[in-house]
Order: sequence, then C-alpha cells, then structure tokens
Amino acid sequence: MFTRRRRPCCAASEARARYIAARLSGLGLATRVEEHARHTSIEAEVPGALPASAWREVLEVVAEADRFGLLASSLTGRTLWVAVHKAVPATRDVGGPGRQQ
Repeated sequence: MFTRRRRPCCAASEARARYIAARLSGLGLATRVEEHARHTSIEAEVPGALPASAWREVLEVVAEADRFGLLASSLTGRTLWVAVHKAVPATRDVGGPGRQQ
C-alpha cells in the first residue's frame, strides 16, 4: 500500500523547491533552478553510473514535487526535471483593480 509522505515542514512553494534542489545536490547531482511565472523548475544531469541506492533516494526527493520526469537521449544523456507549482494567491487578493481588499 502506498502512503503519501507529508511535504517538508516549510510547505511554501519556494521553500519546497529549495529543499528539493538541496537534496538532489546532496546526492551529488548538479542542479539548475529556474523561476517561471507559475512554477519553479529544477533540472539535474544524471550520471550513467548512478547506483541503485541513489536512485531510490532520488525518487524519494522528486516525490515531493508537483511534477517530475526523466529525459534520456543518446546525444545529451539523462536529465531529471522537477516542477514545483507556485502558491496561488488567496481569493480575496485576486479581485482586480478596485476590488482588492
């Protein structure tokens, strides 16, 4: 049975993205973090000789993200990608001009 782990104590999206990038870096993967309008992306080049135990840890880390995947190519190698959605403002904060409280 699969049980979803709680996200780290700092549930804010920016903190979660930093947490994921730091954990991947801690596993020896060089990470690139890029901010976008609606999400933060993290990419890491995955070496060909990554041990199975490290893969298990990588999967635990990326499970904290909103989306993730692995691009594999004979030309560019393997690139792990992660997306963390940015927080949505509270409803009362998005009313538009003259309607904000």
